[in-house]
Amino acid sequence: MLRSLTIHDAEVVRSVPQFRSPGSVSRKTTDLATNRPGFPGVPTRCGKLDHVVIAQFTERPTEMLAMAGALRKAYASGELEAAQPQPEETDDFGGAALEGRLLTRVLMARERSPSLRLAKIAEARRTGTPLSCAVCGFGFADFYGPVGEGYIEVHHVLPLHVSGVRQTTLSDLAFLCANCHRMCHRRFEGESWRTPEAVRVQLAGRTRAGD
Repeated sequence: MLRSLTIHDAEVVRSVPQFRSPGSVSRKTTDLATNRPGFPGVPTRCGKLDHVVIAQFTERPTEMLAMAGALRKAYASGELEAAQPQPEETDDFGGAALEGRLLTRVLMARERSPSLRLAKIAEARRTGTPLSCAVCGFGFADFYGPVGEGYIEVHHVLPLHVSGVRQTTLSDLAFLCANCHRMCHRRFEGESWRTPEAVRVQLAGRTRAGD
């Protein structure tokens, strides 16, 4: 299925040295397959992050199988061919690029309730809690004035992809500014998420160190 996809223009593939060849994609999938627990043969040599990926796949088989099924279904229907890469999956290969086309994006997303954000903000107003970031203390209204009044981003302290289907309460949510929210979700050194508390501790450590 991977070999048959034609998402990337052939000219782009030829002009970008960093682009993964079919052979390197095949090697990567072989690394993941032969280093999984219980593989009867001799494993190939792989990197630290490969073991992280393998662990995530083996610990969440139901979710992984569902995602694989969705990809196969999208491929069979032809929709996957038009899927647009996520922003963090793309690299800067040059000073100009074609943009503005209408593309179909195929994705699997966790169900979320928009009313929870409004309820969290309403609770803060009732209790006199500032609408400020739980990590850095930033308040949109304090910085931007009236245009930022009543605005804050709301974050699940335990991501839904970890908790699975659950009854979310307001105590499960935290106020974050856009920057800290992004850092909670950013993939880095094998971690796909971190709690607001972890980001706050990291930020405090850098502040004490004078970084």
